[in-house]
Parts: sequence; C-alpha cells; structure tokens
Amino acid sequence: MPIHVVNGAILTCSFGVAPSALVVTPENRVMSSMMPAATIMDFVPMKNIMPFAMCTTPSNPMVASATAAASGVLTPMPCIPVTTPWKPGAPTVLIGGIPALDNTCTSQCAWGGVVTVGFPGQTKEMIP
Repeated sequence: MPIHVVNGAILTCSFGVAPSALVVTPENRVMSSMMPAATIMDFVPMKNIMPFAMCTTPSNPMVASATAAASGVLTPMPCIPVTTPWKPGAPTVLIGGIPALDNTCTSQCAWGGVVTVGFPGQTKEMIP
C-alpha cells in the first residue's frame, strides 16, 4: 500500500552519493501525521529537493568538465539537482487539487538521475 510522503522524507538519487531530505513548505496547509503533506509539485530544486552531496554522472556538465581536467578519471562534483514534477502521483488523493506524493513516485533529474523516496517520513498508509 502506498504511503503518503511528508516533510523530512528521505530521498536518494541514482547519481548522488548521499541521501537528502524533502522539504515541504506549508503552502497547502494539509498535514499528515502532524507534518506538512507533499504533492507531486514539491519538486523544486533547492526549495523542496536538496543536493545529494556529490554528483557522479558525466552527463552533468560540472562532472564532465572536472573529469576532462583529470585526464578522464571520473571526478564527482557538488550536486545541484535539476528535477521534474514527481510521477505518477496519487490521483485519488488530492491536496489543493494536486495529486499527493506517495512513496512509489519518482522525479527525473536533467542530468539523468532518478530521485526516489527512501523513507516517506511516516509509516501511515494512504486512504484512497
């Protein structure tokens, strides 16, 4: 059963070297387990999705440049996520008319990484 994602959920990126925490700002004023509830639109880099420490994909221009300068040795660089809205969302659970974010959703980074929910911030199942 999908679990609703809330502020403080733990996220991972397939090209990041460390997890990050989701930041859900209280604009929607909907709480779940006494925490701000997330929607598929809580994807904004540096507002909702924080860096994953270092990025390891050569498709990131900073990593490619550093790797080229190191004679082709992969050189991770600081992560600056460039993410898309979460998909697919929970279409039967709307928050302010926007599908809720559950732990099965993913967000795509422009550099090729896939952001997933490692821990949703709570253990409460969603009620359809």
